[in-house]
Amino acid sequence: MPKMKTHKGAKRRFKITASGKFLQQKGVRGNKINRPSRSQREWGKDQPTSRGNRDHLRVALPYGLK
Repeated sequence: MPKMKTHKGAKRRFKITASGKFLQQKGVRGNKINRPSRSQREWGKDQPTSRGNRDHLRVALPYGLK
């Protein structure tokens, strides 16, 4: 059976923790002008993904991230 290929876009956008959770960053980080500072602080933090995304990410990232 051939090796499975990693989805390069998912590799750049998601992180996998040691316990197997998938984390993603919010997509509003491009324009930081006239935004409250509290929301700007939240942009730097990784957010857990939804349950539906996790199933797709297990296929897109078959070997995890190294």
